[in-house]
Amino acid sequence: MKTKIITILVVAATFLFSTKSIAQKDFQGKAYYQSKTTMDMDFGGRQESEERKKEIAERMKGFLEKSYTLAFNKSESMYKEDEKLAAPGQDGGRGGRFAAIMGGANGPQYKNIKDSLFLQENELLGKNFLVNDKLKALDWKMSGETKQIGQYTAFKATAIKEASTAAFAPRGPRGPGGNNDQASKDDDKPEAPKMIEVTAWYTMQIPVNQGPGKFWGLPGLILEIHEGNTSILCTKIEISSENSETIKTPSKGKKVSQDEYDKLAKEKMEEMRERFRGGRNRGGGGGRN
Repeated sequence: MKTKIITILVVAATFLFSTKSIAQKDFQGKAYYQSKTTMDMDFGGRQESEERKKEIAERMKGFLEKSYTLAFNKSESMYKEDEKLAAPGQDGGRGGRFAAIMGGANGPQYKNIKDSLFLQENELLGKNFLVNDKLKALDWKMSGETKQIGQYTAFKATAIKEASTAAFAPRGPRGPGGNNDQASKDDDKPEAPKMIEVTAWYTMQIPVNQGPGKFWGLPGLILEIHEGNTSILCTKIEISSENSETIKTPSKGKKVSQDEYDKLAKEKMEEMRERFRGGRNRGGGGGRN
């Protein structure tokens, strides 16, 4: 027991020393992340061949796997998706159209911890919106569990949050042979908020309470996030004491709150579903593109 206490004190002293040395600098940095979302291959009861499933997964890969860069300083951060050309056949079809409406055109996310401000430029059906809201803090539960992520010692923390309803949630395609009538009824039912657990791994060796996306509020940079069927992993970190890059505040688009934007995006998705159902019914069940 005595040995364990001494070990904890040594680790704490090491972090205090490294934190103090970094805090003395007017530093900034960049963290690079990879996100991956798994898709539930539920085809409404219809059996699909492995080849067909693989084809659909390939088409959705550009939406389900993304890379991001987080530029940060002591009080601000900007989280941007890295620009890349989609491979032929990716993000096509109905999944791609849904993604474009429900989050595929999401822009950079700006967080200002000091002013408790969140900003994001989004595009929805050709219109620009500026989500302007307060940063929402999660009730993080600290854990003594640690693991090594690259050269950094990471600590585990968990929180319970409401699952996002605005983000596009990939689902298996429906078609002939599936229970489409029941599915339509289920879509029309109001959904109760779904609560999910989020697991974060952060390092106090980089003493900024920033992280990927909307995640923040821990005593160190968040290196990993596991939320539902999505994982975000940090692959590289660059620290600089020079003002080589200015974090610019997003300003394009009509100002709306997060709730207002989520409501609008949900309405547009419902309209798209109704148009799809109407076209399928007129086409006698519809065919594959």
